Amino acid sequence: MLNFQGVLIGLAAFFIIGLFHPLVIGLEYRYGKKVWWLLFIPGIFFVILSVFLTRFYSIISGCLGFAFFWSTWEIFMQHERVMKGQAKRNPGRDY
Repeated sequence: MLNFQGVLIGLAAFFIIGLFHPLVIGLEYRYGKKVWWLLFIPGIFFVILSVFLTRFYSIISGCLGFAFFWSTWEIFMQHERVMKGQAKRNPGRDY
């Protein structure tokens, strides 16, 4: 019997990364780096939740939690890219 759990986890990680990339860009564009906590707090929640879930759901929850943590760091990096002129600046927002 074949086990597709690894494939499903890889696919889920792929979609999680694909979801968070434009999320970080959009959040920084609209609100700046001050909304970092909107990414950090759910990260804590999903990592803690992963401890209480069973195998497959635990792995997905952990991946999601650390994607939130990575995005927390990445929103600061995106802000730096905007300040250096390497990313699009929102003309309606003060920097």
